[in-house]
Amino acid sequence: MIIGILKEPAFESRVSLLAEQASVLVKKEINVWIEPDAGAKAFCRDEEYTRSGALIKSREEIFATADIVLGIHHNDIPSTLKNKVLAGIYQPLYNYTLMLDWARQGLTVFSLDMLPRTTRAQSMDVLSSQANIAGYEAVILAASRYPRYFPMLMTAAGSIRPARILVLGAGVAGLQAIATGRRLGAVVEVFDTRPAVKEEVMSLGAKFIEVEGAEDASKAGGYAVEQNADFQRRQKEKIAESIKKADIVITTAQIFGKKAPVLITKEMISTMRAGSVIIDLAASTGGNTEETRENATVLVGDVTIIGDSNLPSALPSDASKLYGNNVLNFLQLLTGKAGTVELNFKDDIVAGACITHDGNIVNDRVKVLNDSSVTTNK
Repeated sequence: MIIGILKEPAFESRVSLLAEQASVLVKKEINVWIEPDAGAKAFCRDEEYTRSGALIKSREEIFATADIVLGIHHNDIPSTLKNKVLAGIYQPLYNYTLMLDWARQGLTVFSLDMLPRTTRAQSMDVLSSQANIAGYEAVILAASRYPRYFPMLMTAAGSIRPARILVLGAGVAGLQAIATGRRLGAVVEVFDTRPAVKEEVMSLGAKFIEVEGAEDASKAGGYAVEQNADFQRRQKEKIAESIKKADIVITTAQIFGKKAPVLITKEMISTMRAGSVIIDLAASTGGNTEETRENATVLVGDVTIIGDSNLPSALPSDASKLYGNNVLNFLQLLTGKAGTVELNFKDDIVAGACITHDGNIVNDRVKVLNDSSVTTNK
């Protein structure tokens, strides 16, 4: 069996597997082919891959011969590619037409952002491993753009008050943002619709802002859920109160398969102190502010809004290491002891992550995007 590792698009610095992870597959007598410079931006050179036992092959050779093709993004997959297994983060709920095309091509597609959020799947959870990095990097990025200190300083020249951070959403990214902000000496307030995270937030030294009457989000896999109109009104009132005092806002709220909820209005932004910074991690699904633009920095008055859903790419070495470990654990479910591809769709993790197979869209959550089940091989 051959597993091919693609070089990512220009905007991406990560790679699906580092050399140390490729060596794990090689020791199992699995051939690993690497596109030239696939790991260069993650500081893993071709020589390191070859020392691990992998082979450097062209993109064309990988597409022609590899059994499993690994690439984080869906860009530049040939429309002529047939009967391959693809694995990456393809966001099928937002790229439904592409999934239809891939089904017609006979591709078996595993999108790791669709893994079930279960205890058994935690070691493969790419969303959590990358969100952890995003939460950290969001605070570091904010600190670099904020024109003042983060910690409180008392000097002979005068005193500086600590920066105030407001974190919207206490999932994996939000919790890491809280921890990082506190380490840098900031005062942190946190809003989340899930009362269950209050204890965790407070254990990190942050203040939890609570709005009663939220819909139950315990089965949403770490995502937010849509709230009723009355709750949304009271929620925005609370956020508006807190945002007036905030110097930094980190937003992370997303609803699975839907547009991100707008939590911050232009009017709220206008009340913020000059020089304040908003980092919106939900930019790829519309953003949590009315002014967010994906992959763009927007100035609204004297407030800087940075929309960036790919912050893990800013720390490519560690992000690739964690992502690659997730991928390795998932590949164990796709490969047999003899080094062959074995697809066991009775396994809930394999079935949950599979989007297309045998000419069909097979994932139930993707199927509901159409009025009826989609079959493309008839």
